[in-house]
Amino acid sequence: MPSRVFTELDEKKQQKIIEASIKEFGTYGYENSSTNRIVKECGISKGSLFKYFENKEDLYFYLIDEVAMKMSESMTPELAKLPKDVIERIIAYSTLETTWYIENPDMGRLMIQMAQEKGEIGKKIAEHYKGSSTDTYKALMKDANYSNLKNDKEKVIDIVRWLLQGFNKDFFEKNTKGRKSLKKQKEDYIAQLSEYLDIMRNIL
Repeated sequence: MPSRVFTELDEKKQQKIIEASIKEFGTYGYENSSTNRIVKECGISKGSLFKYFENKEDLYFYLIDEVAMKMSESMTPELAKLPKDVIERIIAYSTLETTWYIENPDMGRLMIQMAQEKGEIGKKIAEHYKGSSTDTYKALMKDANYSNLKNDKEKVIDIVRWLLQGFNKDFFEKNTKGRKSLKKQKEDYIAQLSEYLDIMRNIL
């Protein structure tokens, strides 16, 4: 978490540091990001940056918490408008999420990079958000319409959650490393997800 020294900075200076850091981590991922590039972009010394944050990892987790909160605040008003059908709801929510990525490209890239992190930092991310993604997903699916499905509601929720986890991991690993735009990624993501969910609908 940021130190009191950071919170007492002028708001514009805070924002400049946050935006430069989000862009750096979103572009290069955690391991390949450089605090030297961040401070150069911000016009501050490296010593100053580490007066604001304990270390690179501290800065990184502050950023992903901030971005996750902004994403949630932006999307929450739209959740009540989601369709009731369970499959249509998943597609609509995924569209909402990827649209947010497109409208907020630097923050979107940070979240995509975060989902792909491996090694020690990947383990720390998993621990940091332990249980929260499952809780969010279950809350999202709580009032969906399952009447057309012939299986137990809770089991269906788990099966679709597992499918999404595997699909997202596979998609991001295969589709976010080249020059493909976020708009094109969104189109491909929704098309491929819809295809798999249609198969799942027929099975369930």
